[in-house]
Amino acid sequence: MATPADFRSWIALLEREGELVRVSAEVDPHLEVTEIVDRTVKAGGPALLFEHPKGSSHPLLINQFGTERRMCLALGVERLDDVAAKLEDVLEMQPPQGLVDKVRGLKKLKSIADSLPQTKRSGPAQEIVVTGDDVDLGALPIQTCWPGDAGAFITLPAVITKDPRTGTRNVGMYRMQVLDRATTAMHWQIHKDGRADYLATDGRIEVAVALGLDPVTTYSASAPLPKHIDEFMLAGFLRGDPVQLLKGKTVDLDVPANAEIVLEGYIDKDELTAEGPFGDHTGFYTAAEAFPVFHVTAVTMREDAIYPSIVVGKPPAEDAWLGKATERIFLPAVKMTVPEIVDYDLPVAGVFHNCCIVSIRKAFPGHAKKVMHAIWGLGMLSLTKAVVVVDEHVNVHDYEEVFFYVGANVDPGRDVLISEGPLDHLDHAPTHQFFGGKLGIDATAKGPDEGTRPWPEEIEMSEEICALVDRRWEEYGIGSESGQNGARKRLRTLNLSRAMRRE
Repeated sequence: MATPADFRSWIALLEREGELVRVSAEVDPHLEVTEIVDRTVKAGGPALLFEHPKGSSHPLLINQFGTERRMCLALGVERLDDVAAKLEDVLEMQPPQGLVDKVRGLKKLKSIADSLPQTKRSGPAQEIVVTGDDVDLGALPIQTCWPGDAGAFITLPAVITKDPRTGTRNVGMYRMQVLDRATTAMHWQIHKDGRADYLATDGRIEVAVALGLDPVTTYSASAPLPKHIDEFMLAGFLRGDPVQLLKGKTVDLDVPANAEIVLEGYIDKDELTAEGPFGDHTGFYTAAEAFPVFHVTAVTMREDAIYPSIVVGKPPAEDAWLGKATERIFLPAVKMTVPEIVDYDLPVAGVFHNCCIVSIRKAFPGHAKKVMHAIWGLGMLSLTKAVVVVDEHVNVHDYEEVFFYVGANVDPGRDVLISEGPLDHLDHAPTHQFFGGKLGIDATAKGPDEGTRPWPEEIEMSEEICALVDRRWEEYGIGSESGQNGARKRLRTLNLSRAMRRE
């Protein structure tokens, strides 16, 4: 499936697919939108286009990513794992052995080269240009999401900076608290690349904020990429079409040509302000903390610009599927670094950094603990608080099955590891911010080489009887659904379970 070229074609696609509801009633971005959206998200409901948000002439789109189907539509795939397969194909490039391999390699390299952003002379993002004293962020339907929030927050921005040392572009998604008509706070957390760019500057760093992008580029701004990889390049690769950019009007930065709205400006190195509280994706308010001040020097936009927003809070919220897309898309990269990993799951209820469930091909004593430490040293996964390791045949996405093996295979005195290390900026539990305890649980089967008694055999019906019952199921008159569901689950685990069993 082709991915939408811009924000408006994305809205049109959602509408054609029956995934969007237009709300014509006037609705207040101060709290009211949040309550509507929170109910809609938790019910698995549609994207919402508020056509008449109170106090603004700009419509507000929200819940665009709120279901698995919409996330797949956004990325132009049937399943999120299909995106991972495309990335895996590039990551696993090997030196060509023959002519066919060389041709395949050239095609892959061309796909990467064709993904690089392209600069244009003009584009819709600059149809309207407002500068200086005419800048007024209050004209946008920026939400105050929760009653304890310190104010209105921009929640779905693509924030563009350059590393002052290398000129490398970074695009990240950081919340922005509106302070007045032309300033916001910039929530650059301690582990984020935007903060690294800010800390590397001697005085002033230019910033551009793009709002209302095609869904792939919006997703890419949220992706935890290594610092040297351009998020716009990733977006072009996933789209199969390069991101088109324009020179900023008041900053020396390139901005997406098809954006609905762009905020241009700067941040001075030593100017900080109290930012927060904010009701965050952790389900709790994050306390007020000092963050940099962003001064808006220009607002450019399309005619009749549409403003994008997202509400985070107690899971599940709309960001759940942005997180799940990252989980799936980055599995090949995780496996490249830790090849014994079969699969992993970041539970939505664990707000992605509190828990990671990993299945592995276990090969030696202590292998599960080796993988725990590997996860705790791997990019943004290093912030994971708890790691649960299971055997290859366990479905990490079936939490009931995982908990069965945690209960069955774990001796807490032998299989629970307490460590410590860096934790997420927003985690309120540790005694000291950014640093605290780590929990590892080895729920794999154990063998004599790990000092255990003989490990019991798992209960499984014979393949012959399973096949017999499958053939005769309709004869029993019990009903097809329960029998077929049981058969699917059994077939998924039977052979792998036997292969992994230690006698």
